[in-house]
Amino acid sequence: MFDSLFSKYHRLVLFDTETTGLQFARDEIIEFAAVVVEKTPEGPKILQEYDELITLSPGGFVPPEIERLTGITNADLREKGIPKTRLCRDIAEMIRGNTLLLAYNAHFDLSFLFYLLLRDGDPCILKGKDKLDLLTVYKDRHSYPHKLCNAIEVYGLADKVVNSHRAVDDVIATVAVMEEMEKERDDLLNYVNLFGYNPKYGVGGKPIGSVTYKPQKFDPIQPLYL
Repeated sequence: MFDSLFSKYHRLVLFDTETTGLQFARDEIIEFAAVVVEKTPEGPKILQEYDELITLSPGGFVPPEIERLTGITNADLREKGIPKTRLCRDIAEMIRGNTLLLAYNAHFDLSFLFYLLLRDGDPCILKGKDKLDLLTVYKDRHSYPHKLCNAIEVYGLADKVVNSHRAVDDVIATVAVMEEMEKERDDLLNYVNLFGYNPKYGVGGKPIGSVTYKPQKFDPIQPLYL
């Protein structure tokens, strides 16, 4: 599992977020989930599955459309949510060392993660961490549409995982999708720190300094890294 990536990294952290909206600097993470895979003498192993609801800032609330999409309520966050400062500490511990950060539509999740750390932790923990966007990989290999649910269907995973708009389910689905991607073509290392974007809309929000962004069309012609 993930042999090519473990030729360079000791740890993979695949993660997903649910948020109150789409504005990185204004909206908040309400659920953070991650799967930590490490290289061991016996081979790659899933060493941690993390899923937490996150308390909102004073005056914050879950918009009705987000509640309908995710099923997460304001009461859930009050009763079950952990403080943002604790999440920041947990993430710092999770991504220590020679770690690769991975997500499906990684620019979105990494942008929210940066602003969380900027307000309640230390954004410097992201420096020097390579990043892999699995949406970019999928768009290079398969025609539109490109949502996670589409990748699940194309790879024949519908009876194993689900894209439920809950971070815990979506990150587990992302792991399964990436396993199929690795079987499909052994070139995942070529996408490290390379993110595609829709040329019609550009890069959403502030670009990540360590990432190279390239326009990526709906229908793949050749790999983005060529």
